[in-house]
Amino acid sequence: MSNPVFTGLKTIWIKECTRFLRIWIQTLVPPAITMSLYFVIFGNLIGKRIGDMGGFTYMEFIVPGLIMMSIITNAYANVSSSFFSAKFQRNIEELIVSPVPTWVIIAGFVGGGVARALIIGVIVTTVSMFFVDVQVHNMLILILTLLLTATLFATAGLINGIFAKTFDDISVIPTFVLTPLTYLGGVFYSLTLLPEFWQWVSKANPIVYMVNGFRYGFLGVSDIHYGYSIVLLIGFNVVLFGVAYYLLNKGHGIRS
Repeated sequence: MSNPVFTGLKTIWIKECTRFLRIWIQTLVPPAITMSLYFVIFGNLIGKRIGDMGGFTYMEFIVPGLIMMSIITNAYANVSSSFFSAKFQRNIEELIVSPVPTWVIIAGFVGGGVARALIIGVIVTTVSMFFVDVQVHNMLILILTLLLTATLFATAGLINGIFAKTFDDISVIPTFVLTPLTYLGGVFYSLTLLPEFWQWVSKANPIVYMVNGFRYGFLGVSDIHYGYSIVLLIGFNVVLFGVAYYLLNKGHGIRS
């Protein structure tokens, strides 16, 4: 006899994966095209003028950051849009009143976002191989940073979906918060190139830690010790899961 909790989790996760795989031309292809343009413009054209970055070419240096940027964007967008669509169509209420535990609902939606982020990560990494020889310095740190970051932003997307009242609301955070923080998160540059004051300001940006932890996994170099990145990611994941659990359990934005 199957475990009802596992069955509920599997069902939600499969539904979420089917949702973005069914429209793969809209969900999986655009990131590959966008990242290819980044590689061509920033890597080939601008990178040749920048030169060496701590013993690596500029293209090699930005690859981890570009992969992380696509993972962050897609994990967040998948869950925020999916959860809000479920609210808009009123079918989320069926989950709320069902005997499925709250954590299972969260895990199902977040798992779908993580799955999309991982697929995008593989696609972007494959694209990058046409431009550079991708190397891996520490597979454990790379995978750990990848999973924790995808989970973090998928959970953040769920919280955004809970609070959103219109479709426009789910684009506010990505446009005005995530995009600036990502571009200022060390994707295209090393913090060592900044004046000391701005280095300290940059360290207040959590995405700096994620990008550098991921870069360490690939290249073995980082502006910040990878241990800080892992601790920060675990801490943020615990906090955001707690917030999502409280809001969903309370029925915020659903029952009101």
